[in-house]
Amino acid sequence: MAETATRREFVIPQMPSFESVEDERTHRKQRLAAAFRLFALFGFDEGVAGHITARDPEYPDRFWVNPFGVYFGHIKASDLICVDHSGNVVEGDRPVNAAAFTIHSQLHAARPDVVAAAQTHSPAGKSWSSLGRPLDAITPHACAFFEDQALLDDYTGVVIDIEEGRRIGRTLGPHKAIILRNHGLLTVGKTVDEAAWWFITMERSCQAQLAAEAAGTPVIIDEDNAMSTYNVVGTSIAGWFSFQPLYERIVRDQPDLLD
Repeated sequence: MAETATRREFVIPQMPSFESVEDERTHRKQRLAAAFRLFALFGFDEGVAGHITARDPEYPDRFWVNPFGVYFGHIKASDLICVDHSGNVVEGDRPVNAAAFTIHSQLHAARPDVVAAAQTHSPAGKSWSSLGRPLDAITPHACAFFEDQALLDDYTGVVIDIEEGRRIGRTLGPHKAIILRNHGLLTVGKTVDEAAWWFITMERSCQAQLAAEAAGTPVIIDEDNAMSTYNVVGTSIAGWFSFQPLYERIVRDQPDLLD
């Protein structure tokens, strides 16, 4: 008798669950430190500008963020500071970037579903934002933002006024990303992993569209196919999963970020 082939079982990674709030806090901080290291590796840092935040799992009116003036590529989990929605540093011995507090405090207040938000001054994102247009669905990765991106269509300077932070939150609405005209990109997610991945892939989508438009007139994917692609690559779980290889890479290369 011919042998029957044994069907192999594959383990599909799942989003983690936690036994304690302390474990979840540690997880979020380590993922946040990894995101900063990756952003430095990809050239998304610029001097003292830029920030990624993660809501604290125990105190929803507090978030963890990079300390002001520390290079993204040097950040460890233990370097992160915790800030409340009044701007007080409740854990850590360094100041918070005023723009980080202004933007992220209002985003977290406006979107209880959001755990993390990323906003840095990446090269392609800055360039694309100056056009004052949303991204077009010209690649599968750009379809992750199909009907799920907002545009703040003016520029009022460095964001240090709380009302401006509220306006960004209102304009973002229920979407995963917003293009801040003449400024750059901002993405959010239900996990640090998701928010960081949306920023990375949105930056690359900006780069792709800038290059395509420099060469000619890109062909836009039709709405039905753009939406069907969105349903594969644009979900929260897809965003979380897409970040996992990058997390494994940076932890293997730079394990001190977990400290």
